[in-house]
Amino acid sequence: MSDHDKAVRVRISGKVQGVGFRYWTRDEAVRLGLTGWVRNEEDGAVIAVIAGSDSAISAMIERFGRGPSGASVSGVETETAQLEKSLTDFRITR
Repeated sequence: MSDHDKAVRVRISGKVQGVGFRYWTRDEAVRLGLTGWVRNEEDGAVIAVIAGSDSAISAMIERFGRGPSGASVSGVETETAQLEKSLTDFRITR
């Protein structure tokens, strides 16, 4: 990771569970060179922590607004997150 890398916590709401959102997120993040993780929340939202360059993070946040086919995103909330140096790939967690 370079000194320009940062991390963002993203909460995506709407119809985002049961539509392959986590797998789509992992694939898109890998394409953009991001590290981090994604998981479903009990309230029906999806939470992700994405780390990488400003441009890759911005592109991923834009993609979250659309989501995969079958999803209906109603909200994307972001906040700065602590950069986890141990992140070396992108994972789906529980």
